[in-house]
Amino acid sequence: MNGIIVLIILCEVGFWVFIAAGLIARYVFKLPKVGIILLGATPLIDLTLLAATGFDLARGATATNAHAIAAIYIGVSLAYGKSMIRWADQRFAYYITKQGEKPKKFYGKEHARKEAKSWLQHLLAYIIGAGLLLAVTYWINDPVRTEALTSVLRIWSIILGIDFIISFSYILFPKKEKHTSS
Repeated sequence: MNGIIVLIILCEVGFWVFIAAGLIARYVFKLPKVGIILLGATPLIDLTLLAATGFDLARGATATNAHAIAAIYIGVSLAYGKSMIRWADQRFAYYITKQGEKPKKFYGKEHARKEAKSWLQHLLAYIIGAGLLLAVTYWINDPVRTEALTSVLRIWSIILGIDFIISFSYILFPKKEKHTSS
């Protein structure tokens, strides 16, 4: 298995381990400062992945889909990281420690607004990830060695477009609350 893929998997596991540790420190052990430090350390995981990927390419490796996925991972982590932590925090507080309000489901205009915001986060992830992919492509300056990066970027561009259509369709066709019949 490609070493970069293994590192991506370890980084994803590490991300959630840091989040779980931060939430446990905050809510179970009543150590909010330790919790904040652990939650705030999650960007170090991105930095580790960025450094390892850059090192691999700098020593002459041909870019693979794994290298492209690393750039996507970093973009998604930076764009969605804070909201993923907020999401996990809210659910941990409610479902595990029985604190706070139950996470709310959105319908109608609220759901459309949430979907539009999520697409904007996807756009930010795309800008960061595409920026990394293009920077590496420019840095290596060898189309043969970077073909996988540009190929993944094309696919991601299509996915971003599809996500736009789906996300903004909720403005025209709002999500309705399901009514249960008795």
